[in-house]
Amino acid sequence: MSLLNGIKSPADLKKLNNKNLNCLASEIREFLINKVSLTGGHLASNLGTVELTIALHKVFESPKDKIIWDVGHQAYTHKILTGIIDGFEALRQYGGMSGCPRGAESEYDAFDAGHASNSISAALGFACARDIKGEENSVIAVIGDGAMTGGLAFEGINNASRIKNNFIVVLNDNEMSISKNVGGLSHYLNRMRTSPTYFKTKSSVSRTLKKTPIIGKPLYHVISFFKDFAKMMITKSTIFDELGFKCVGPVDGHNIADLIDVLERAKTVKGPVMVHVYTKKGKGYTFAESDPNKFHGIGKFDADTGECLKGNNNSVSPSKVFGNKLTQLAKADKKVVAITAAMPDGTGLSEFSKNFPDRFYDVGIAEGHAVTFAGGLAKGGAVPVVAIYSTFLQRAYDNIFHDVILQKAHVVLALDRAGLVGEDGETHHGIFDISYLSSLPEISILAPSSASQLEEMLEYAVEKHHEAIAIRYPKIFFEDYITDKPFEYGKAVVEKVGTDITVVTEGNMLNVALEAAEKSPYSVEVIDVRTIKPIDSETIINSYKKTGKIITIEDNTIAGGLGTIVENATNLTVTKMGYDKLVSHGDLKTLYKENGMDADTLVAVIERMCNN
Repeated sequence: MSLLNGIKSPADLKKLNNKNLNCLASEIREFLINKVSLTGGHLASNLGTVELTIALHKVFESPKDKIIWDVGHQAYTHKILTGIIDGFEALRQYGGMSGCPRGAESEYDAFDAGHASNSISAALGFACARDIKGEENSVIAVIGDGAMTGGLAFEGINNASRIKNNFIVVLNDNEMSISKNVGGLSHYLNRMRTSPTYFKTKSSVSRTLKKTPIIGKPLYHVISFFKDFAKMMITKSTIFDELGFKCVGPVDGHNIADLIDVLERAKTVKGPVMVHVYTKKGKGYTFAESDPNKFHGIGKFDADTGECLKGNNNSVSPSKVFGNKLTQLAKADKKVVAITAAMPDGTGLSEFSKNFPDRFYDVGIAEGHAVTFAGGLAKGGAVPVVAIYSTFLQRAYDNIFHDVILQKAHVVLALDRAGLVGEDGETHHGIFDISYLSSLPEISILAPSSASQLEEMLEYAVEKHHEAIAIRYPKIFFEDYITDKPFEYGKAVVEKVGTDITVVTEGNMLNVALEAAEKSPYSVEVIDVRTIKPIDSETIINSYKKTGKIITIEDNTIAGGLGTIVENATNLTVTKMGYDKLVSHGDLKTLYKENGMDADTLVAVIERMCNN
């Protein structure tokens, strides 16, 4: 009989003993492997938190008790235990269940998740609100060791140590964020996790007491309440102790009985508590355990072999193109350095890191630091290239202004995943970077519409530019558009000549515009701006003088985007196509169509304008 079929809400866990809970964990792992293999998703991180999630819902009373997930890539078991197991049939698909906690989907999702390092601050806010209202409930932040490299996590810890509210931080320590964790904090946690004296003492005392007749087990439970004091004496005080937290652990994150015991005790402690749990990313699935990076976020795969299933998509990976080109440039110039924030593989920098380990810097989940660090490198004479996903670079806005632009530093910002990214949804779409960067002075913005343009732009940015410059490029190029017009900084290119209406585009939208131009009965002139800032107003104005009508279409929000830039630079009336709302998750083709960013919609807009 399946235990999983009997779980409709966390209340059903209360009926199960530890043996049954372990069987349930095995069923959940099998379920996750099978379901994610059909849809794609974040597998390794979720396999690593099965027992931890079961223990959390066994001990606490969600949704009364608030569980705040950091990032949310490890919350699939949480979704299963809170009654939306059927949603896995359409996980991360358009109209289906989100891959991260979403309050709109479930009352058990207390706080929407997607970006790292914020759960402690958010949980502290919940705890303070609870106390203001005079309510009684537990608040738990679940944060990974990778997310602990983000400064926001320590800002939350610092504030918690001052306020001293009752709340719990569960530190899920698996030595991974997406790629292998780096830096001093990672080494520090590793020392805590692997202290041989502590574990030897703990195991010896536990075995002796459990074998002692009559008083052994009761005495074991009494002593276990004080074992953290013993741990402190053996391993010395932790950084979290010094910051005002009562620290518990480390505890085996795959031992449900120990987890329940620790969480029950943590629930009774006054003030902030840090529960240190160590887990294995990819636990229970051999392929994910051996290659957790590959299975962090994976597409459809064969569950029996672990092999990714190849689709019919002939798209080009801009990340790979970027990484290969930067490696080539670094061979010719020893001043070129690469920086990323915990994503060397995702940003295409793995090859660079192998070739130039002394010029490669993975700073962890610390985007603000990455940018300021780059500013210092540039002022010191290096040529830093910072590769960060567009959505995550939002966190470094002030650093870009104060520590790069104001310093007149030659820093190249490589904005991977610009535009819609697909299944990861609202928190990961890179549809704001044109807007938030264009508002800043003395920074250039480039947008390639093909792999070859990306290579040309990167070469220009590294070798010829001398101030801040950003290159935004999508997750995929739908087509490797071939043009005989080489990139020239500050110059737009007329890719199709027309007489009835002008369409101004950037990036992947060039392909949309060209497709629409072929379908439209009207003569459409298509301009690929390439350089968004400074905009080539002359080419656009000359086209407008001929057609008398102008549309901009961009993979970015309308407010402050390409259309606004064109309008401000030319004083023309512009019809703007872009996003004016949050965009859900789903496959790219569907998302573009549903948000009016496909060729057919553009054809309709062209027809309406030309008929007026």
